[in-house]
Amino acid sequence: MDTAATIAQYVLAAFMLIAGLTKALRSKEQLRASSPGMAWTEQFSERQITLIGVAEVLGALGLTLPRLTGVLPWLTPVAALALAVTMLGAVVVHARRRELAWVVTPAVLLAGCLFVAWARLSGAA
Repeated sequence: MDTAATIAQYVLAAFMLIAGLTKALRSKEQLRASSPGMAWTEQFSERQITLIGVAEVLGALGLTLPRLTGVLPWLTPVAALALAVTMLGAVVVHARRRELAWVVTPAVLLAGCLFVAWARLSGAA
């Protein structure tokens, strides 16, 4: 179980780091033009989008650094749960906008975050 949780943890961290940096460093217009999946940016301010990106980057760091350094390992499940909340928000936003094709990715990430949180909190991994 530890191997599965570790793999999930680092895959999630990589995905969240890339997605977060993209949101934090690109303008709203650049994001909207980059993909049909970014149409949701219409409903959010530039600042809100940047903050979502920063939260994703911090979550990615929280998934990886405590385990790598051995410092404050309890932060890993906290980061996983915080990212799960973020992904739940993404699912809700896409569902409300009836962008059902774009619900799948955040739903899978949500499940992965919950798995990592469970594995690290339960001692199963």
